[in-house]
Amino acid sequence: MSLNPEELARYDRQISVIGVEGQEKLKKARVLIVGVGGLGSIVSLYLVAAGVGELVLLDEGVVELSNLNRQILYDTSDIGKPKVTVASEKLRRLNPWVSIKPIQARASEEILDKLVGEVDLVIDALDNWESRLVLNKVCVKHNKPLVHAGIQGFYGQLMVVVPRVTPCLQCIVPRTPLTPSKIPVLPPTPGVLGSLQANEALKIITGIGKPALNKLIVYDGLKMEFTVVNVYRNPNCPICGDLK
Repeated sequence: MSLNPEELARYDRQISVIGVEGQEKLKKARVLIVGVGGLGSIVSLYLVAAGVGELVLLDEGVVELSNLNRQILYDTSDIGKPKVTVASEKLRRLNPWVSIKPIQARASEEILDKLVGEVDLVIDALDNWESRLVLNKVCVKHNKPLVHAGIQGFYGQLMVVVPRVTPCLQCIVPRTPLTPSKIPVLPPTPGVLGSLQANEALKIITGIGKPALNKLIVYDGLKMEFTVVNVYRNPNCPICGDLK
């Protein structure tokens, strides 16, 4: 899949880093972002700017006033509109060479099973563990890499799941944690974690660099510290324990 002259000019600064071959890999890639809130805003902007070929956006929500401190794809005039509709319009204006597929729906196992099977990589930009673990299960089933992040307050965590290679989310979170009805979050926190998710996605797609495999990366914005925790597959994990 060759790049046209406008794309070569648009991506000039990153082609000097990843090469034309890397850019062509991005153009061929299909990525699913589940959740287009604080994390999803950041990841989608960077992946579209970088020239990922197709982006599928899944979110059932509408823009609310309380979203606007951190969900930077939206502004006051968007309140009450479906997030995926607003996001797709703005992302298309950013880069018309990227195909955007908006889907306003809940992240149910049924719809995830269909969508995950059609893409190359999945981004977990969700805000609750129940849905995250369903997404994790489906990604393991389809053998698709999953880039997870979660945020709260000044804190966040990142983990890359590659089925059969790394632990899955269920390995490290055997019981579904309770999710507060209103998650407190400082605006830059999703910016930091969403940027890291985009960085991992670009490395996985292009094959350049080393993704953060078998690691849980914990971000502490209060102390400005990153802690890397080595994580391991659980042989008794009900999702991935019996995979070879």
